[in-house]
Amino acid sequence: MELEKTLQMNTLFSFYGPLLTKKQQEYMQLYYGEDYSLGEIAADFDISRQAVYDNVRRSEAILLDYEAKLHLVEDFDHKQQALDKVREYATEKYSTDSTLLQLLQEVNYEPKREGK
Repeated sequence: MELEKTLQMNTLFSFYGPLLTKKQQEYMQLYYGEDYSLGEIAADFDISRQAVYDNVRRSEAILLDYEAKLHLVEDFDHKQQALDKVREYATEKYSTDSTLLQLLQEVNYEPKREGK
């Protein structure tokens, strides 16, 4: 369950992270991205463990709320599955059409992340 939540939060963070405050981004990146403990983050920022915990929980709620309203991750997953089916079909039925296969390889749905 914990791994599933970590994967979910990392995915939500990749889509909505730039909408969080700088401090929320730092805590979420350290906690979920780099597997820091609440205590380690608290020590790095010279604040209480409870303050980190509250900030992380609040950030999680914000990310979940964004997804509930905007559905970007859900839409991304749906489009990715459809694209995978098209690639599979094209590979099976049009394996000699190198232009089509190359064009399908160029289609890439990736969330834009800040700094990239």
